[in-house]
Amino acid sequence: MRVVSGIQPTGSLHLGNYLGAIRNWVRMQDDLEPGSECLFFLADLHAISMPHSPAELKAATLEMTAALVACGIDPARSILFNQAQVPAHSELQWLLNGTARMGWLSRMTQFKDKSGKNREGASVALFTYPVLQAADVLLYQATHVPVGEDQKQHLELARDIAQKFNNDFCPEDAPVFTLPDPIIPPGAARIMSLRDGTAKMSKSDPSDMSRINLADDPDEVMKKVKKAKTDPEPLPSEEAGLVGRPEALNLVSIYAALTDKSVADVLAEHGGQGFGSFKPALGELLVETLSPITARFTGLLEDRESLDAILARGAAKARQIAGPTLEQAYRALGLLRG
Repeated sequence: MRVVSGIQPTGSLHLGNYLGAIRNWVRMQDDLEPGSECLFFLADLHAISMPHSPAELKAATLEMTAALVACGIDPARSILFNQAQVPAHSELQWLLNGTARMGWLSRMTQFKDKSGKNREGASVALFTYPVLQAADVLLYQATHVPVGEDQKQHLELARDIAQKFNNDFCPEDAPVFTLPDPIIPPGAARIMSLRDGTAKMSKSDPSDMSRINLADDPDEVMKKVKKAKTDPEPLPSEEAGLVGRPEALNLVSIYAALTDKSVADVLAEHGGQGFGSFKPALGELLVETLSPITARFTGLLEDRESLDAILARGAAKARQIAGPTLEQAYRALGLLRG
């Protein structure tokens, strides 16, 4: 089993990143059977598909590395690296561009969402972004890829590209690419904004009060939780009572994710309480969970040399794994190599 997953180095990591993806990566790493491995990468090549500041991208890549390690990704047990140090990602993307089809890419919802009304002004990289995502996992012969609901379409495309490549260029008994299967982590949580329970928690929200940042100190965490938007009704005793109450559902869901309980269990415990009681309990739980992560994160950020070394070692291991697949792809296409 080989698990491969990436995350964009956006900087300003928040609770949604941790509970939605990073914590599940750590659990996969910890639960992996002998002989299996996890590769986790910082998707810095994907980041340049949108307007960006080079200095901010470099800083955000190191910040994300520090956050992943602080949250529990162990570079001794998982391969942690950034795409830009493994040129095979870009090489394989170009080789797969000959197999991917315009119609497939035109149907990708992420391009429509990110390009908005100005599709003519969007970068070519944004349009071909899903082909790079396919290369990211096919390069390592990934057997499994953790996906959320919004990434299912991208993995399906990767499988389509792999299948067509194998059919078009490989003997039936010697395909180049493994078709990866999705993993939908059972503990993945969809964390919403503290100011709007219908919108995902995001670093792009102009209000810092909308999110809990991993760098927030305990006082900031408590302040944000206490000021989180809610309604005047007490918590219900059953899930049906949260229908039409997105902010209440979000706070209960955060509590449930932090304690590894179901929403029903949390309501059974706290049903009937007003938010004047529930918010402090949630705030204390967040502080208890995040304080050790924040302390380690802050310490790692001050050690640039260690972060550079972690990425360099991980990239060297990734290049070694990627090499044979890339060579097979070149040969299958009839491209001469020295």
